[in-house]
Amino acid sequence: MKQIRKNIGRLALMLCMLFVLLAAYGAYSIITQGNRWFSSSANTYVRSKKKNVIAGDILDANGVLLATTAEGERVYAENEAVRKAAVHMVGDSASNVNNGAESFFSSYLYGFQQSFLERLSFAVKGQPRMGDTVQLTLDSRLAAYVASIFPQGKTGAVVVVNYETGKLLTSQSFPNFDPMNITVEVKRDSQKPFFNRATQGLYAPGSTFKIVTAASALQNMQDATARAFQCTGQLQLGERLITDAGTDLTAGKITQHGQLTLLRAFQVSCNNTFANLALTIGDENLKKTSESFGFNDNFLFRDLVVENSSYPTENRNDGEIAWTGAGQSALTASPLHMCMITAAVANDGVMMEPRILEKVTAANGTVRTEFVPRIYKKPLTQAHAELLTEYMRAVVTGGTGTAAGISGVKVCGKTGSAEIDTQENTNAWFVGFLDEGDSPYALAIVVEDAGGGGSVAAPIAQKIFSWLLQNNPVN
Repeated sequence: MKQIRKNIGRLALMLCMLFVLLAAYGAYSIITQGNRWFSSSANTYVRSKKKNVIAGDILDANGVLLATTAEGERVYAENEAVRKAAVHMVGDSASNVNNGAESFFSSYLYGFQQSFLERLSFAVKGQPRMGDTVQLTLDSRLAAYVASIFPQGKTGAVVVVNYETGKLLTSQSFPNFDPMNITVEVKRDSQKPFFNRATQGLYAPGSTFKIVTAASALQNMQDATARAFQCTGQLQLGERLITDAGTDLTAGKITQHGQLTLLRAFQVSCNNTFANLALTIGDENLKKTSESFGFNDNFLFRDLVVENSSYPTENRNDGEIAWTGAGQSALTASPLHMCMITAAVANDGVMMEPRILEKVTAANGTVRTEFVPRIYKKPLTQAHAELLTEYMRAVVTGGTGTAAGISGVKVCGKTGSAEIDTQENTNAWFVGFLDEGDSPYALAIVVEDAGGGGSVAAPIAQKIFSWLLQNNPVN
């Protein structure tokens, strides 16, 4: 009998421990993923309760109205250009855009964060319940400008962030669409305008990944900055032949850089050097550095749902390792993540969590919550960040990214041209930042199936940087 009591006691203790663990996990999930759960289309409770509340407004960083409720219908910015440019951050009433502000912040917009006294106040006044006003970090002026200069007919994405705070000034996917005019043609468009390429699109980052490879070289090779590298134009590793931009083997044309330093290799984006670097550093060390920048991490940001970036872990022969060092192989990253990596270099090695929520204000004027910056990772020492800043500055002053340059302004960047077998042209990349104290802005641009990053994406960056310097956004 005593043994039975002991067993029952142990079982009861085990059940209690499991209950505590379940409660702890539930609390953790609500804290880290509450908005994801709340805004899910499977949440029937939320759908039913929304009918009893007038949804709150969505504003941009300057107070421009992006979404409101009029006569029971959700309407969007008066300016069509702004509506279309902001749609992937704002979302739409039918939730065609996954995880836009309309759905992700629905707990605020539909008053689910209101206290009992707030709800009682509406009832006493005989007024319908009003949701909170959500203000985003988005600058709709910048978004409209970016949309006006992005190559017509092309797909891709543009992300601009304040690298000191993590505030997203804009995060855009192309093609976009008008949330006030969703036609059958829009729904059937093969270019998938509802898909958010800025946060959900996974691309081979191409030579923009050389930022990470160079960082790994600085971390793992004591003589990285002084070593002389030799580029012969071709590197044969098993069945993999690695060449540099401009090489045309059928025409007998081979791009060779000869002897060069790490800085010069970065400046001219030498594939052979970075392929050899990856082999010298080793796959595990390069993977470790990549993961310190967020690769293979499960992104659980407070304001955003971002697809996880991937550093490959299978089929790691010398050819694949080398090709990874140059930014290819099975490596994938979103434009937002590449912007975060660039921003970390600009911010002395500190990577901030990306955020789009500036402030939430209750109907009575009380500020319910407002922006608080948070460090996400510290992948670089300040010394290494300064070296990479020098390398990225050299890309713009005399390398592959000269088209991004602005006279008298310290523009830093890295171009990329990622090879995709099914496309006629490469995806054109540019990532970069302003090394100017009063203008702490970083960006990432990808234009799909467009050609070279230096010729296609860098000029777009130059125009965006110029706009930022001239218009001085509030962020």
